[in-house]
Amino acid sequence: MATANNSSTVVDLDQAHFASIIAGLSVRRGLPPRAASIAIVTAYQETGIRNLTYGDRDSVGLFQQRPSQGWGTKQQLLDPEYATGKFYDALVKIKNWETDDINDVAQKVQRSGHPEAYRDHEADARVLASTLTGQSPAGFSCLDRSGTPGDVKALRSSLQRTFGKIDDSAEGSVVSIRASSSRRAWAYAHFAVANAQLYGVTTVKIGNRLWQTQDFNLPDWQEASPALPNKRVEITVR
Repeated sequence: MATANNSSTVVDLDQAHFASIIAGLSVRRGLPPRAASIAIVTAYQETGIRNLTYGDRDSVGLFQQRPSQGWGTKQQLLDPEYATGKFYDALVKIKNWETDDINDVAQKVQRSGHPEAYRDHEADARVLASTLTGQSPAGFSCLDRSGTPGDVKALRSSLQRTFGKIDDSAEGSVVSIRASSSRRAWAYAHFAVANAQLYGVTTVKIGNRLWQTQDFNLPDWQEASPALPNKRVEITVR
């Protein structure tokens, strides 16, 4: 569940995983949160934020990009990081993409047969983008009952694959990250929560806030003591 600017939206754990990659790659590129909003609104409409192996004609992946239209090979487009990168490559070439109507910008990238359909998902996409880019602190939570074993190596690899080079270290079951800004720290923290099921994340601590997985109720971000520096994130796995 994501909450920002007095609005909320609910996604399942698979959608959270892919949305966190889409948002994280915008942070890596230094793009404003609006870029993530446009990308997520597109993924909502095209696939429901799913990495589909099929689609109309030869369309595949999160954004239903077509190999025959020069987006890449089918194998490449089924890689969420690659597909998202290609989307952003096309997005930033659109004139006035930072200020024009989100639906219209998405349509200029996608050239869909349903040119007004992106508008239906704009509010939800904005909330996800705001939280997952770190713009809205303590705004993302998930309920994970999988009991997945902790995997520090895979978690660190995923963070670096999405955000690029980060200042992180690991000791036992704890990954510590030193971020360059508070916003970026919250992007890392929310990414860890969004991917708790995949890597066995049990707690995420940032500044004076703490997220801790629960079995029955959606966890809230709680006050944490002692507090960490505002740009420091500690992620604990099982």
